[in-house]
Amino acid sequence: MENRWTAVRWLAAGFIIAAFIGMLLFSNIGSVSKGKDWGVAEDGLLEYSLSAPEYSLRPSENTSNSTLYEVGFTSRGEQIAGLLRTPQLKKDGGEQNKSIPGIVLLPGATVTKEREQGLAKYLCGLGYAIITLDQRNLGATNPQADLQMFLRGMEPTEHKMVYDALACAEILRSLPGIDPNLIIYAGESNGGRIAIIACALDAKARGVVAISTSGYGTGAAIAAGELSDPKMIRFYRSIDPDTYLGKITPRKLVMIHSLNDTVIPYEYAEQTYAKAFQPKILHTVDCAKHGYCTKMNAFLEKELRGMSS
Repeated sequence: MENRWTAVRWLAAGFIIAAFIGMLLFSNIGSVSKGKDWGVAEDGLLEYSLSAPEYSLRPSENTSNSTLYEVGFTSRGEQIAGLLRTPQLKKDGGEQNKSIPGIVLLPGATVTKEREQGLAKYLCGLGYAIITLDQRNLGATNPQADLQMFLRGMEPTEHKMVYDALACAEILRSLPGIDPNLIIYAGESNGGRIAIIACALDAKARGVVAISTSGYGTGAAIAAGELSDPKMIRFYRSIDPDTYLGKITPRKLVMIHSLNDTVIPYEYAEQTYAKAFQPKILHTVDCAKHGYCTKMNAFLEKELRGMSS
């Protein structure tokens, strides 16, 4: 779905019949308000009743700058593996310094938690505790299968990915030495989309940093008549970060994008940014790649400092 609405368009056409059947067979898709712990509201907003997960921590690596832990927890019936990287906290007069902020860092599609450690190390060096996870399907999405599940009243994988991110934030909040009121979401590409949605649903979060990402443009497809079935609209809105932009304010949305990005073109990021509410900011760089690059560091440092102060 990196080509944004092009993929959604042909998927929508292929599932008109399935949607019609779904309307007949599954007229009441689950909602938290109807007694379930997962649902989608009529406006397409995902709803979750979150329980703090039980988790395990095992030290994996200890350096002069940081400590790395392997994290394991169960989320929506599946075992999730993550990595927690914390800075070595200095002590003054025998007392540990004040609690530090934490970041839920979500990799892009096909990127493992290990491959995300370059950015995690940099952010940890700035004084943040970073939790990164192997996202379901390694961050890749399958809207065909997810739409079918949704029409049957089942929980789509993309929704579970959002829950996993929310669970990671709760893990950070439970850890000693981390300020539970200073949790930020960040993500690259598909991970950025999940980060935006998770931040919107997590009223306690301080903000979100979305790197090399955008929404899917579902609203434009609806306006153009390319989507008309109510349940399909509801589903596609539920996975589109554009749907959730109004829920982020008054927290800050930070977008960082390369003008040379050929995977998610910069114009797509502009369109999502235009729909967002203040406070917001869009920074540009001229990296010759998709995703994080070191030219983004100055923006990351400045914006994260503002969110965690």
